[in-house]
Amino acid sequence: MVDRKTLLSCDANMRKNPTPAENKLWQILRKSQIDGYKFRRQVVIDYRIVDFFCPAKMLIIEIDGDTHDADQDTKMDEEFRMRNNYETMRFTNADIMQNIEGVYQEIEGKLALLPDRWPTTPNPSSKEEESLK
Repeated sequence: MVDRKTLLSCDANMRKNPTPAENKLWQILRKSQIDGYKFRRQVVIDYRIVDFFCPAKMLIIEIDGDTHDADQDTKMDEEFRMRNNYETMRFTNADIMQNIEGVYQEIEGKLALLPDRWPTTPNPSSKEEESLK
């Protein structure tokens, strides 16, 4: 297994040199453009570098290139789900480059189905403001 320092170094390099598909998807995910959910790009979680991560929904999004082993990825995703309760969505480079609207809709649908990681509580100051009106 690779040590964390090496993973973080690789992660930083990947963030500086994204693929065209990563750039295209990041344009949608950044600035909370899908239902207000924030995503992080190129994140180290455990022993893995993931392409995109939504902490509020515990959702990982991976973009698979030609070198990915689908069977190994499925096994790793299931292990990650069982150990950490993270869901993983996978798209190919072609999915992103040729059908970004379909990818957007799939991500939006998945976000709607997943429970929120943190319970939402009303802001006390907003209750006070409402009572003053």
